[in-house]
Amino acid sequence: MGRVLVVDDDEVIRHLIAVNLTLEGFDVSTAVDGQDCLERVESVDPDVITLDVMMPRMDGWMTATRLRDTPETSHIKVVLITARAQADDKRRGLDIGVDAYLTKPFDPAELIQVVRDLAEAAEPR
Repeated sequence: MGRVLVVDDDEVIRHLIAVNLTLEGFDVSTAVDGQDCLERVESVDPDVITLDVMMPRMDGWMTATRLRDTPETSHIKVVLITARAQADDKRRGLDIGVDAYLTKPFDPAELIQVVRDLAEAAEPR
């Protein structure tokens, strides 16, 4: 089905996303913040990263920017998942080049569909 790296500093949300995606057949790894994501992305080699915006150490904006600016990770599909629902926030995500933007609280079925569509569109290995 595909590999997904779930990045969120909230353990409950991280677990909720991971369980839902695992039940759908995805191979799921997790990270606790943006710095952890960047440290793990090479070994996990995900097709899709779900990324919270508001996190300690390194927020989702900076993490997504670094992923896009690095040739080895620029192809990975990125879904921002955040409580920040203002038009400026969504525009910022698009400017960075994220592939999808979901607001909390999110519908798990919608998240699964978005991740599935992005995983299917991911570059073949």
